[in-house]
Amino acid sequence: MRHPTRLGIALTVLLATVGCSTAGGDGSAPDAKSTDRSSVAANAVTSCGRQLSFAGTPERAVALDQTSTETLLALGLQDRMAGTANLKTKIPARYAAAYAKIPVIAPKIATGEQLRASTPDFVVAGSADLFTKDRAGTREELDALKVPTFVSAVDCPQQNAAGTTPFELLFSDYENLGKVFGVEERAGRLAADQRATVAKAGANAAKVPQGADRPTVVYLYSVFNGMPYVAGGTGLPSEMSRIVGAKNAFDDVDEDWPEVSWEEVARRDPDFIVIGDLSERGRPGDSAAEKRASMTRHPVISRLAAVRDDRILEVPGIELDPSVRSVHTLGLLADGMKDLGYAR
Repeated sequence: MRHPTRLGIALTVLLATVGCSTAGGDGSAPDAKSTDRSSVAANAVTSCGRQLSFAGTPERAVALDQTSTETLLALGLQDRMAGTANLKTKIPARYAAAYAKIPVIAPKIATGEQLRASTPDFVVAGSADLFTKDRAGTREELDALKVPTFVSAVDCPQQNAAGTTPFELLFSDYENLGKVFGVEERAGRLAADQRATVAKAGANAAKVPQGADRPTVVYLYSVFNGMPYVAGGTGLPSEMSRIVGAKNAFDDVDEDWPEVSWEEVARRDPDFIVIGDLSERGRPGDSAAEKRASMTRHPVISRLAAVRDDRILEVPGIELDPSVRSVHTLGLLADGMKDLGYAR
């Protein structure tokens, strides 16, 4: 982070300038019913235990990862974005044109120097670990430069009310960002649409056998050095399973994506398997085809009924982590269970 004093002054001047300006361009103007955004309290929100307030709507937001990038694009805020970083897979076609207009400040994880060079007035991230000294800088460092920082509520479990579901935390992100940018109606529609998708998938649960007959599922995220990484009890797939009436076979493991052994997968003998396809990430073992091959070649896993009878569903791997895309895979899961005969 070279020349922090000079860059800090530049950011302060930028904030003073953009706080008085208005948004322009398609999809970026505040909703018609928005109040006077010059009020500091008008768009104050709490993010991951930190109170954020703004003199005006952000004009140069930077998204530090794909999750936050796609959330801002889903809210139609591309004209307010000064940069993106850390893209892991292709942007969905519906966002491609908007994304193409946004500068990429770093192809992978952004450094503090890269972030400051983009002169942001707001920084958004899907996870708190992007705000460290060796990455974009700490939230305290950016706060000292008068740059508010937002972390998805999904990554702040200690700050959330007990029992709040991951999907509701995602929806609260949309609503809080809508408030910050003055697009509350747009954010409300997005949250309402996705709540309806969750409710539709949840209707599936009433048609699935429960108790000891409830189907179990293993989510195979990746295979690295021959070892499987599966969904544990703290990740989104456990909540997806609950919604549709299934049970994650590794619910008892207190991690999002633990490394396990193939023998342990076999011991739990799931009724069906969900493969996360990460082909676009391009690492060895990432594609759905490679994961299928790993299972069919394995002397123990290949004998599981789920593998022998091809009770396997393929979904986009990125959608197994919380994001604006995740309701899509929730729908695929509900429909797949019907196709496999688990729902009447």
